[in-house]
Amino acid sequence: MIWKKANVVAVPKANPPTSIEADLRPISLTPTVSKVLESIVGSWILDVVGSQLDHRQFGAVKGRSTTHALVDMLHHWHKALDDGHSVRVLFVDYAKAFDHVDHSTVIEKVRRFGVPELIVRWLTSFLSERQQRVKVSDQLSDWITLRGGMPQGSWLGPLIFVILIDDLHPRLLTHKYLDDTTISETVVKDMASQMQCAVNDLIEWSELNRMNVNSKKTKEMVFGSFSKESTTPLLISTKPVERVSEYKLLGVTVNAMLKWDDHISTVTSKAAKRLWFLKKLKRAGVTRDDLLYFYQAVVRPVLEYASPAWHTSLTKQQTKSLEDIQRRALQIILGNMSYEDACCSLNIDSLADRRLELCKKLFRQIVCESHNLHYLLPTKRDCQVTNRLRSSNKYPVVRARTDRCKRSFIMHSLANFQGR
Repeated sequence: MIWKKANVVAVPKANPPTSIEADLRPISLTPTVSKVLESIVGSWILDVVGSQLDHRQFGAVKGRSTTHALVDMLHHWHKALDDGHSVRVLFVDYAKAFDHVDHSTVIEKVRRFGVPELIVRWLTSFLSERQQRVKVSDQLSDWITLRGGMPQGSWLGPLIFVILIDDLHPRLLTHKYLDDTTISETVVKDMASQMQCAVNDLIEWSELNRMNVNSKKTKEMVFGSFSKESTTPLLISTKPVERVSEYKLLGVTVNAMLKWDDHISTVTSKAAKRLWFLKKLKRAGVTRDDLLYFYQAVVRPVLEYASPAWHTSLTKQQTKSLEDIQRRALQIILGNMSYEDACCSLNIDSLADRRLELCKKLFRQIVCESHNLHYLLPTKRDCQVTNRLRSSNKYPVVRARTDRCKRSFIMHSLANFQGR
């Protein structure tokens, strides 16, 4: 059936790509009508499985995002460090995760969730005898029939993968965003680390579900006072896991000091390169409104990605580095004009003000008891007491020993955003 056929195009992971195996991601271009049908069936599946999914799975689930995952993880890490403990984190990478999805395993797990048999049979047909061919420019390869895997680029692909990985529960705190899995351990002083046991659980689960952990790309990071010598190196199938001082986690660069110098340097460098295109458009005579649209659509999102996770911890110099990018962009659009006048003329806010509003907006969402991050908040204060006060916070401000913890998103929001 033509609905189960796809043209595969290679999307670079790195620029420029140097390896076909490592630096290119195969994206399946499926028929539009097929995607519409997938979305309908997918909504039926979500109605059944949505409430049963792991609450620390942040991918392909409505109302959850990479920002939520980062806020959750960083809160646990900051809190553990503030309590005087250390933190050991494993960033797990699966080799070609979507390509190794075993169809029989997925169907069995879908049934366990209680999905109606009619939909299960449709899903079985959807996964079986799929065909694809590679498209490069106007050149096409021959059709091949797939024996497993999920097409990347389909509507159902991420949802099916979420169901597959849902029962991955190593004995330690685990956050998931589709196949990006992060395992965290709070290591109490003078206590032995249990991370290797969690790694063994991970490997056992992966083998049962026919998934392959990529030992080369799986990394470890430690936060806190213990040194490299104080923890036994982790092993994946006798291969040691590399310990790193910085790691790009869900698009945000995290370092072992939980400071944001590396991330700000990365995003400002990336955004500055995009200003070159803005200059080219200016020289080509593009209108002011279109130049502003290009900046807001292509450059500014780079500077604001997942900002609630890191905005409250920025230094003044880091804030200035971000603001300088917008200042340069407005000079390109308007010429020599003061930054404040340029913002007023184009009716846009400073980046710092925008990030602050994004933080306030997220905190207002988290305050709602239905939000998946609501559990991070302390117990609400007694309303019989707060109702008698002229102005009071619904949640107590949690005390922290270190400035690093005080400036983390949840702690900072409790102290500054309540009642706003």
